[in-house]
Amino acid sequence: MTRWREALGRNETLVALVILAFVVAATLSDPRFFSIPTMMDLARASIVLGILAVGVMVVLVSGGIDVSFTAIAAFAMYCTTLLLVTYMPDLPWYGAFAVSMAIGATLGAINGILIAGFGLPTLIVTLGTLAIFRGFLLTFVGSRLISNIPSEMRDFSRMMIVRGTNADGSFYSLPWAFAFLVGVVIVTWVILYKTMLGRAIFAIGGSVESARRVGIAVRRTQFFVYVYVGALAGLAGIIHASMARVANPFDLVGLELSVIAAVVLGGARLIGGYGTLTGTLLGVALIVLVRNSLVVLGIPATWQMVVIGVLILIGTGLPAWQAKRAASRAA
Repeated sequence: MTRWREALGRNETLVALVILAFVVAATLSDPRFFSIPTMMDLARASIVLGILAVGVMVVLVSGGIDVSFTAIAAFAMYCTTLLLVTYMPDLPWYGAFAVSMAIGATLGAINGILIAGFGLPTLIVTLGTLAIFRGFLLTFVGSRLISNIPSEMRDFSRMMIVRGTNADGSFYSLPWAFAFLVGVVIVTWVILYKTMLGRAIFAIGGSVESARRVGIAVRRTQFFVYVYVGALAGLAGIIHASMARVANPFDLVGLELSVIAAVVLGGARLIGGYGTLTGTLLGVALIVLVRNSLVVLGIPATWQMVVIGVLILIGTGLPAWQAKRAASRAA
């Protein structure tokens, strides 16, 4: 009985139940909602959001917070596309992805130096670099839409894992970009749960001082975290540009709330030391469902932010209430 209560009290379980309720409600409103094309559309919408959310989860686990990741993604995406269009139009798509990830990692390293090297607060640093990266991009790099993206990037957007047509004539497809989300999840899982580096990340999130006392290289670990998040942001950015077939410097920035909401709903604690990839992916699924199914339910799209805000309050408030209740019982 106690195990059942613990399972029901976990964020992952609650989020899964909410997702189920959303799917049932949307299907009752429109029977076509629960169909292969809709599920493929939701999976496609989860790719960029999911990659960014995995990176943010790693930061939260380490006890920090990063709000600059969308600016890094936009910067890396736009600079890479501009570089390719101007100098290397025939560079293979995987070369373009490597360039974007390298730019993202470099920008992430700036965060890492300020946070790990100088000991500055993570929120203040990333708020500052969010403005700096975005301002630099729009002022010195460019603010015009690039619609003539390289052919290799367009070719990548046409690569499909699955494609087909339903009996009613509706078309469905799942791009190979989804495999990158799967790959990011696998690599991150290995880092967090199968390496000493992952244990160090969790330890720092639990207590920086305790981690130092047991010999963990705190600064080096923190630096890695922000470089890794920057690289993932660069990957998410170039995938977004490839799938959209356009590089827009005004894209992605503004997704911070949705990404952080997904991670928090998945159970990651803002104080650090805890977070799961399963919970994060469930949180992403819920946010994507909210953003894509409100119209089906007859709710205006303008309510999206309201619903996401409510979900954040529930996702952060419920664990805090449970912890307080457990503490009062123990006393």
